[in-house]
Amino acid sequence: MNVLIMSDSHGLTTELQTIVSRHKQHVDAIIHCGDSELTSDHEALQHMLVVRGNCDHERRFPTDLVEDVNGVRFFITHGHLYNVKMTLMNLYYKAKEVGACIVCFGHSHIAGCEQIDDVFFINPGSIYLPRLRREKTYAMLHIDETNITVHFYNIDGQLLHDLTSIYKTQ
Repeated sequence: MNVLIMSDSHGLTTELQTIVSRHKQHVDAIIHCGDSELTSDHEALQHMLVVRGNCDHERRFPTDLVEDVNGVRFFITHGHLYNVKMTLMNLYYKAKEVGACIVCFGHSHIAGCEQIDDVFFINPGSIYLPRLRREKTYAMLHIDETNITVHFYNIDGQLLHDLTSIYKTQ
C-alpha cells in the first residue's frame, strides 16, 4: 500500500497538482493534512482526504478524519487542536481512542516521523514554508508485510534520503 501525504500548502495549486500527477498512478490514497487555504470544491484537492487547518476558512472540511485504507486505520488531523508543537501525546491518545495505527498531521511545517508504541506519526512538512530545513517537503508512506517505510521528497520530486524512516511491522 502507498499513501501520498501533504500539508500546509497555503494556497499553492500548481504545486499540489504537480505532486499529485507525479504519484497518482502509484498510490491508494492522497491525504492533505490541512492549511490548503482552498475551497472544498477546488480542483487541486479533488480525490484527496482533506482536513481543516487553522488557516482554512472553509467549514466543509472536517477537523479530523478516521479512514481505513486497505485495512489500515488512519487518523488525519491538522494538529493545531492537539498542541502538536509541544507534544505528540494528545495525538497518541486520540489514535488509541479511534483505533488508528497511522497518524498524519501537519501544522508545525516540520517534516518527520516517529513511532510511539504501535502508533506511527507522520508530518509531511510543508510544500510552502518549511521549518528546520530548506526543502519544501511531502511524504510517501509504503506499507508491506514486513515494513512501514516513510520517504520524504522535495517539491521537485527528489528523494530526501536523510529523512527516510523504516519500521518493522509486527
